[in-house]
Amino acid sequence: MIIRVRSPEGMHRVEVGLNDTLRILLEKLAPLMRAPTADAIVLTRDARGQEILAEFECSLVSLGLKHGDMVFANVAASARPSAEPNESNNTAVGTTQAPRESAMRVQQDAVDCELEHESGLIPRPRDTMCTHGARAMCEYCLPIEPYDAAYLEEHNIKHMSFQAYLRKVLSDHKIRGDISGAVPANFALPLEEPEYGVRPKCPGAHAPWPAGICSKCQPSAVTLQRQPFRMVDNVEFASRSVVDTLLEFWRVSRCQRFGLMYGRYEVSRDVPLGVKAVVEAVYEPSQGCEEDGVRVNVGPELDAEIARADAAAAACGMQLVGMVFTDLTPAAEPGKVLYRRHADSYFMTSLECRLAAYMQEQRPSACRWARAGRFGSKFVTCCVSGNADGGIDITAWQVSNSAQAMHRADLVVPSSVPSKMCVQEATATRYVPDVFYRYINEYKLSVTANAKPAFPIEYLLVTLTHGFPLEPHPAFRATEPFAVENRQHVHNVQTLGALKRHILGALDSSERLALVLADFHLLVYMFGLDLLGAEEVAMIGRVVSEPMEAAQRAEELMAMSGWQTLVLMLREAADSELDPRGSVAAGSSAAGSSAAGTSATSSSAPAAAVSEPWACRHCTFVNEGSATSCEMCALPQD
Repeated sequence: MIIRVRSPEGMHRVEVGLNDTLRILLEKLAPLMRAPTADAIVLTRDARGQEILAEFECSLVSLGLKHGDMVFANVAASARPSAEPNESNNTAVGTTQAPRESAMRVQQDAVDCELEHESGLIPRPRDTMCTHGARAMCEYCLPIEPYDAAYLEEHNIKHMSFQAYLRKVLSDHKIRGDISGAVPANFALPLEEPEYGVRPKCPGAHAPWPAGICSKCQPSAVTLQRQPFRMVDNVEFASRSVVDTLLEFWRVSRCQRFGLMYGRYEVSRDVPLGVKAVVEAVYEPSQGCEEDGVRVNVGPELDAEIARADAAAAACGMQLVGMVFTDLTPAAEPGKVLYRRHADSYFMTSLECRLAAYMQEQRPSACRWARAGRFGSKFVTCCVSGNADGGIDITAWQVSNSAQAMHRADLVVPSSVPSKMCVQEATATRYVPDVFYRYINEYKLSVTANAKPAFPIEYLLVTLTHGFPLEPHPAFRATEPFAVENRQHVHNVQTLGALKRHILGALDSSERLALVLADFHLLVYMFGLDLLGAEEVAMIGRVVSEPMEAAQRAEELMAMSGWQTLVLMLREAADSELDPRGSVAAGSSAAGSSAAGTSATSSSAPAAAVSEPWACRHCTFVNEGSATSCEMCALPQD
């Protein structure tokens, strides 16, 4: 008899005997589907994959299959070739491993593993309609699922949490409650990121793209819609000083600022199975600052700075969780700022949206329920701007998985209109599918519109909440903060002389040293000097991450040889050798004292020649000390 098999590769007709088992059918089907083994094929009775055929030793007749029947087949995602090398050999991970073993190999975030142990059910109190006893339940008081639509609407939750969305997807496969166990054997992983590019390895008999294309490798049309879930639900700043330090630059220079947020992910109890990003510090990379924006060179230089900050954060048990930037313009009224980002203008510009898509794509979220081992990203974006009252407020965003896929396929480009994203034109090497989006017109009807040439970026955004803890306990609790990196425009420079004053001034007390070391900017600068070993770095990280035992860890640090070497170098070095500004001041004072015995006019000339460079308050260009007007904008210094 002939069994019809429908798969992503097309329709197959497999001839089998009446007494053949399911395993024989799979063995004949494996070469047709280019599966590594017969066990890697998942057979189902329906297209949704709910009724899985797993009785391999049973005959096809006993399973109810007869001549001409159709079944559906797919190669388990965990058995497809992976880009990660295996530790035991040079083959790809998952090509010969069972789907369950390959799925368990994915290293998820600790917060995801913690939430997988929870059932996610939302308890409900006894209702007035209940007529049962105290130990019974009915439909009015039975706990509900975390993705219940009525509950989300009642509590004004626009986007459900990712773990709630995962439970909703797994419920279609009869998997509920605690999902921390092993992935079922021969189970088709349900999550898959959208892909809008041409399939790179098409099984069709044609030349690879761009020389050829077919319906199998050609991407389908894209219909943009609101993403129902979000990877992170809330952004919590550990203390107000984290934001105030960033705003200090704007208050002094009136220029905007960009920073990378470091912290950790924790469980959020504000939404069912929620996740929050706790921001402990903001690292400010090299950038060009203007009154109307910032310039950040995305490339190897930025990656090198992020790597240095990542090393300091990892020692303290933290990681990169997002980015933040300011968009502030003083209003005519003193102490007020303009309200620029609102429903009638824009919430996030198309350029910021594409930068967020790039950063999220560089930092995917590991997920063992996804076919590629990754799904979305927990990287968040925050903007510090004005609100309707003229005050300063924070908004938090993420871009959707569709936005990441469109950026990955090079389908979109920022436009000159901040609230619009342009669709790229097709070229000989870039295939652009049809892109549509739906909206409600003036007659309250749902209308599908072509996204070309531009579409609103609201279809790519996911809103998050933000806040501050009622009782803050920040990890970086230094009372005398170290200079912030890359702030030469406001004459705030990190030097070895400043490090010497911070470190040597706190060696008399372990408690004081623990407070001095609890400064993220100081740690990044000190670790970047490469003067401490791995043991000293790990101990400093414990000083920060273990506040109850910080003094004891500081005492252990002072007894370590690498730390004693650093202290000795700082003690022996003169201030003029460590602080460039100190050497300039010393030179000018020496010149003045040597010329004091001759004339007052001769002593003032050398001092002016070695004066400090100054930053123009109009364009922030750094000029030489002898200049009286700006070389860039020609405006006077005062």
